[in-house]
Amino acid sequence: MPKDYYNILGVEKTASKDEVKKAFHKLAHKYHPDKNGGNDTKFKEVNEAYQVLSDEKKRAQYDQFGSADGPQGFGGFNGAQGFGGFDFSQAQGFDMGDLGDIFSEFFGGGMRTQNQPRRGRDMSTEILISFKDAIFGTERKILISKVSTCKTCSGTGAKAGTKMDTCKACNGKGQIHEVKRSILGAFQATRTCETCHGSGKIPAEKCTTCHGHGIYRNDEEISIKIPAGINDGEMIRMSGMGEAVAHGMAGDLYIKVNVTPHTSIMRDGANLSTNLQVKLTDALLGADYKVETLDGTVTVKIPEGLAPGEILRIREKGVPSATRGKRGDFLIHTKIKMPTKLNKKAREEILKLREEGI
Repeated sequence: MPKDYYNILGVEKTASKDEVKKAFHKLAHKYHPDKNGGNDTKFKEVNEAYQVLSDEKKRAQYDQFGSADGPQGFGGFNGAQGFGGFDFSQAQGFDMGDLGDIFSEFFGGGMRTQNQPRRGRDMSTEILISFKDAIFGTERKILISKVSTCKTCSGTGAKAGTKMDTCKACNGKGQIHEVKRSILGAFQATRTCETCHGSGKIPAEKCTTCHGHGIYRNDEEISIKIPAGINDGEMIRMSGMGEAVAHGMAGDLYIKVNVTPHTSIMRDGANLSTNLQVKLTDALLGADYKVETLDGTVTVKIPEGLAPGEILRIREKGVPSATRGKRGDFLIHTKIKMPTKLNKKAREEILKLREEGI
C-alpha cells in the first residue's frame, strides 16, 4: 500500500508549502539519528515524505495517483487502462490496490525503471553560527563521517592501471531478466545485477583502498556556504553531498542552522532593531547618542520633544536581501528614562513649567 505522506508529517492535505516545511523541520530534528533517542527509519520516512510534498509536481502526482512517480505500470498501462486495452476500473469488485500488491509481490517490492540510478542515503547535521554571520552570510567547514566515492579508483573499484572485465552474472548488461508468473499471466521482470551493481563491469584487480566496492567510509571535510539573512532553525540542502552508493548517485546533506542570539540587537523580518533608553532632559532638548549596529557604532540624533516609545530609523542597516537588492532598516525603539527622585531646585523648575501649562 502507498505511504500516507500527509500522516507521516502530521499535516492536512490542504497544508501550505510553509506548513509542510515547518512540520518537516520539527520531525527531522526529533528523529535525527545522531541525537539521543533518534530514529533512523523514521528520519528517512519523514525526509521521503518531505521530498514529495514540498515539490508541486510530485505532490500533484501523489495526490492523484498515490505515488510521486504518477501511474505505475508496463507499456500501455495508463491509469485504469490495463493490458490489451482492458479497463480494470469497470471490473466489479476489482481493487486497483490489489494489482499494486501483486506487482510488489512478483517484482520484489520495487518498480525501478531501467534508467533510474541507485541513490545513497540522505544525511543531516547541525551547526551553530553567530547572529552577525546569520545576517551577512558566511562560510563554514565541517568534518563528517560518511560513505564516499573512493578517490583512489574514482568509484570503479579497480586497482590503478588494471582493466575492467565483463560481469559474468549479467553478461555485461547490468540487469538480470526473469520471468515471473501471476494470476494475470507471465511477466518479464528486470532487476539490477547485484554483482556489478548495474555497471556491467567488474574489476580484474580490486582497488586496495575500497577493496573493489568503489565506496568507503571516511571523514570528509565539507564547505558550507551560509546565505545572508538565514533564519534560526532553517535548513540548507546540499545536493549530492550525502552518502554515496556504488555505481549510483549520492544522497543529499541537510544542515540545520542554529543562530546565537545577539546581546542587544534583534531581528524583525527584514529589519534589525534595538532598544535605547533616553534621559528625560535629552528627550526634551535633543541630544546625540551612540548606538551599536552590526556595521559598527553610529551616532544617532535624538530630536527635541521625543515622544515616549518613538521609533527612530536608520535606512539600509538591516538584513540584506538578494531578491530586493538592498537591505532592510535598523529600528531604534526609544524609551524615556524618568528620574526617580528630584532635588529641590529641579522640583521648583518643573512646578514653574506646570504653572505655564507645559
